[in-house]
Amino acid sequence: MNSNAHNQVSIHALDGIPDIHPGDDLSGLILAALDSNQCSLDDGDIIVIAHKVVSKQEGQIIDLNDISPTAEAQTLGRELNKDPRKVQVVLSESKRLVRTSKRPEQDEGTIIAEHRLGFICANAAVDESNVDAVGKVILLPHDPDQSARGICQDLEWASGKSLGVVITDTFGRPWRMGLVNVAVGLANVPAKVDLAGDMDAYGRVLSVTVPALADEIAAASGLLMSKNGKKPVLIFKGVDWQRCDSSARDLVRPQQEDLFR
Repeated sequence: MNSNAHNQVSIHALDGIPDIHPGDDLSGLILAALDSNQCSLDDGDIIVIAHKVVSKQEGQIIDLNDISPTAEAQTLGRELNKDPRKVQVVLSESKRLVRTSKRPEQDEGTIIAEHRLGFICANAAVDESNVDAVGKVILLPHDPDQSARGICQDLEWASGKSLGVVITDTFGRPWRMGLVNVAVGLANVPAKVDLAGDMDAYGRVLSVTVPALADEIAAASGLLMSKNGKKPVLIFKGVDWQRCDSSARDLVRPQQEDLFR
């Protein structure tokens, strides 16, 4: 979509996004923040949004006081020193548990789960951070791709521009330390780009090079989207991408290619 002739990408964090509550007009709040930040949208811009504001707007918040843990959740809670009510929510959001572990030095153990959408992540993405009340947890949006498409359509209609949206969450990585933002919902932005047949810098033909474009964008958003910064919406300008029908689930490795399942 963009020629990226200047070899430059810029990232703008929008100030002024308020705390989000169920039923809020998130698209309208983003448009208002764009206006107050004197930031206009151009063709090819990508709006990157932390999933928690989308989840809050959609009411994907669970009060643990409303949860009755099953025997399985109670057993896991004792083994991992986790609140069994939270464990129950994790189980409810999961297709399966991949691994559970508690090392002696850990206060609370770890659950790695396959989320109902196919993502492999800690606690099936059930999180207590950035929730405005003790005893509540936040889930991923019910359908993050659909959420991204809805927001993108609103912003395109209001701006008259051709845009993309990436919704992110923070995941760990099995063979590397630390966390990075990854794409969990997409509108128009390719999940990955197949460069097979292109040339490298020395004229050799690429055979199996497939950059995860959406995850590259999501990871870069972490530079400005801090946990305590209250800047959940970023605008990327200058990214070279081609509009397509896409889904963040395209980034989940198929079972037949998964050497560790």
